[in-house]
Amino acid sequence: MTIENIITTMAGGFIFPFMIYMMWGKMVDVWGAIGGWMAAGFIVGTAWTLNHGVGLIIQQGAWVDMAWAAGIGLFVAGVLDGNSFSKGAVNYGYSILGGILGGFILSCL
Repeated sequence: MTIENIITTMAGGFIFPFMIYMMWGKMVDVWGAIGGWMAAGFIVGTAWTLNHGVGLIIQQGAWVDMAWAAGIGLFVAGVLDGNSFSKGAVNYGYSILGGILGGFILSCL
């Protein structure tokens, strides 16, 4: 893997949790429940297009994808904001399970 691939993969992994952290809550606050649905479509769709359509995330060997990036990124952001490490660890565990389940479903297709 070249240095360019490493940089783009790190940038792609950063973009998704950053967008979630910065926009999802605000969209829900402004537009209520429909804002959550709009955030899901807009944020996840945009990040997926950048990471997989444009090709920011380069996958070689181990399969790492957006669910893992979101889990790690939001876990670290929560701990740095002063939230409970143990509460964040539970959410991180669920993100790991989501990544495993998503990878398994994709491997079955």
